Amino acid sequence: MSLRHAVMAALLEGEASGYDLAKGFDASVANFWMATPQQLYRELDRMHEEGLVHARLVHQDRRPSKRLFSLTDEGRRDLHAFTREPVRPGAIREDLFVQVQAVDAGDAAAVRAAIEERLGWAEAKIARYERLRTRILAGRDEEEFLDHADRIGPYLTVTRGLAFERENRHWCRWALDVLDRRTARSAAAG
Repeated sequence: MSLRHAVMAALLEGEASGYDLAKGFDASVANFWMATPQQLYRELDRMHEEGLVHARLVHQDRRPSKRLFSLTDEGRRDLHAFTREPVRPGAIREDLFVQVQAVDAGDAAAVRAAIEERLGWAEAKIARYERLRTRILAGRDEEEFLDHADRIGPYLTVTRGLAFERENRHWCRWALDVLDRRTARSAAAG
């Protein structure tokens, strides 16, 4: 998948500035795609040059002018075509897991601290995704929302993000428990 398709998916929510996209990216598509603001701005410029997005300049009092981006018909066709492409499962590439793999020969306390940090990130993301899920549902239960919503994609992806981060939280807690038991066993034997 390319960043451009993630940007186009985010623009389905409506017109947005690069700043709004960078800020909202974290709340909407960050559970499946990460990008820096610089990457977003570069991609928006390329997409504008290719006719996939329209840019509208908005003058602001006491602030610099900003560009608001929206999908063009060509951008919608490109995004539609992307949804027909076969996808391959993603691969996990995490420095943390390399550290965990090497914990027996490494600094177990540092690895434990890294897992604790990851646990904190998972809990923060769960809270953010729960708030987003609540906002998407807007007081409806899931069945009512799914029966009447104009768009269900954001709900489906935030639900996947929640499941992913809940599993990360579960694994982190389990791994910390395993490390604690091992440390206690080593201390008792030593």
